[in-house]
Amino acid sequence: MQGADSELSDAVLAAQRGDERAFGRVFRALHPRLLGYVRTIVAGPDAEDVTAEAWLHISRDLGRFHGDADRFRGWTTRIARNRALDHLRAHGRRPVELADDAAFAELPAAADTAEEALAAVATDRAVALVGTLPREQAGAVMLRTMMGLDAKQAGVLLGCRPGAVRTAAHRGLRRLAKVLAETPEAARGREAALPGPRVPQMSVRHR
Repeated sequence: MQGADSELSDAVLAAQRGDERAFGRVFRALHPRLLGYVRTIVAGPDAEDVTAEAWLHISRDLGRFHGDADRFRGWTTRIARNRALDHLRAHGRRPVELADDAAFAELPAAADTAEEALAAVATDRAVALVGTLPREQAGAVMLRTMMGLDAKQAGVLLGCRPGAVRTAAHRGLRRLAKVLAETPEAARGREAALPGPRVPQMSVRHR
């Protein structure tokens, strides 16, 4: 992960200097995860439009960003979430809220197994697997496992306590552990195909 973080940081810095190829690397590194997360908020093909709009905002405001790869992932996720919530409000809908669970304990072994397995499979397949979860669990798993945010960061983003994020994420990982225990053919049957992404044109606005 450290090497990937370094590559992402370098690509972000180059993109801020106007390097469109570097922006393409940033896009390809994060787009599947951002789209997967938006799909936990916005259903159907609208998720792709919302994610595309988020990338336009990311491109436009890229020159204002300061921080490392971890902060960049959080920043882009916040932009995507805000665009998704705007979409819901425009259509008179409300986002799914996470229920807190004071009785939450340690991660069960099954959830550990699922998290390790997700890290081992290709990004598009991992995103598709997460997409089979109930919406609130999928969002928490996307933020914690795919985007690499800790429970506190994800809680700030979602407007809930870290315990609620942990609970939803771990419940989702337990579900995934059962899916991953199935035969490969059965597990693949649950996955939704993801369209090939197109890199948006840069429109960096500096301070």
